[in-house]
Order: sequence, then C-alpha cells, then structure tokens
Amino acid sequence: MEIKLNNPHGTVWLRLAAVYFVVGVWLGIYMGASGDRSLYPVHAHLNLLGWVSMALFGILFRKFPAMGASPLARIQFWLYNLGLPLLMLAVVAIHRGYRAMEPVAGVASIVLGIAVLLFALNVFRNAGN
Repeated sequence: MEIKLNNPHGTVWLRLAAVYFVVGVWLGIYMGASGDRSLYPVHAHLNLLGWVSMALFGILFRKFPAMGASPLARIQFWLYNLGLPLLMLAVVAIHRGYRAMEPVAGVASIVLGIAVLLFALNVFRNAGN
C-alpha cells in the first residue's frame, strides 16, 4: 500500500481521520467505564481536530484535486500531523498535573493554527480549480 502525502484525492487524510476516530471513541469508552472524565478535552480535540477536520480535508481534497496537488497541502500535512499529536500529549500531561507542558501545548497550538491558515489559503486559491 503506497501512501502519497500530497495525494490529490485525500486518501491519507481519510485514513488518518479513521485512526483518530477510533482513538477518540475508545478514549470516550474508557472515560465512561472508569468514571474518570478528566481527559474530556483530549477526547473532544481528538474527535474534532482529528476525526472531523481530517475527514473534511480528505473529502475536500477529493472534490478539488488542485488543492491536494498544491505545495500548500504538503506543508499543511506535516504541520498538522506534527502539531496535533504533540498538542494531544501535552494536554494529557497538563490534565494529569504536569503544568510545565503548557508551553508545549501553546507551541503545538500555534503550529496547528498555521496549518489551518494554510488550508484556508489553499481553499481560496484552489477550490473550484
């Protein structure tokens, strides 16, 4: 199975979305079964930034192949996929009492924010082409 990171059809985004969906749902099941809901913010971010956003990226890259072929897509891919796991790990640590991870969460948030800006720019430049 070959995965092209700038796949104009968004397959890699859809596969990653499915992984985040599984992780987010199982974290929700764990929280419900254990009664420990302290990681609710992680659960929410895994599902919204992982599952939903990545699925939408994949769907839009399938609908508008010029978006997936854009150099912006490759930069967005790497920033998003470095920033999101780092943010999730930092948020877990923070909610487990390691406040020293707050700067890491801040940096990861900025990296994700830049990736989202690149995506928006890509939409304006290449959606409909």
